[in-house]
Amino acid sequence: MTLLGTFVFKNLTWNGALLIPAGSSILAALGLGIIVAFFVALMMLRETPASAMNEGRRLLDAIGWASVLPQMLAALGGIFALAGVGKLVAGLITDVIPLGLPIVAVAAYCIGMALFTIIMGNAFAAFPIMTAGIGLPIIVGHMGGNPAIMSAIGMLAGFCGTLMTPMAANFNIVPAALLELSDQHGVIKV
Repeated sequence: MTLLGTFVFKNLTWNGALLIPAGSSILAALGLGIIVAFFVALMMLRETPASAMNEGRRLLDAIGWASVLPQMLAALGGIFALAGVGKLVAGLITDVIPLGLPIVAVAAYCIGMALFTIIMGNAFAAFPIMTAGIGLPIIVGHMGGNPAIMSAIGMLAGFCGTLMTPMAANFNIVPAALLELSDQHGVIKV
């Protein structure tokens, strides 16, 4: 994919200006792949672009306000992180737990992600706080951990926390809206 993106998008210009900035060829290739997949799906299903747009609108109407909930919760987590909650958490964790061993640091990060998710109701809100407090400075910065793996494991721990709270909107309210259940809390009750 990298070679294809570099080959296709390396010198793509319009009136002398580069259309794709250097280092963004993979994102451009991904966007091109999405467009190609959209038209292939339309041909396979023998549908029109208007029908795809109507179904997308119908789906967003069925979900309603909950469609922007992950973005709003991520913004809330970002606000908490900018307010310094992550640094406060890091200070508390380093005072209580000896973080010399990588397994202890990862356990503190994962348990913290689950607990903050239970408190805040969603992993998207807890992620910026715990990553700014423990993940980046301790696991990545001090111990040399891989940020991608740390993020994936952290979000998995956060999703486990999401399943332990009744405020888990992504897993409870959205499916209830999509399934048009009469009881908004029917998913979590089951």
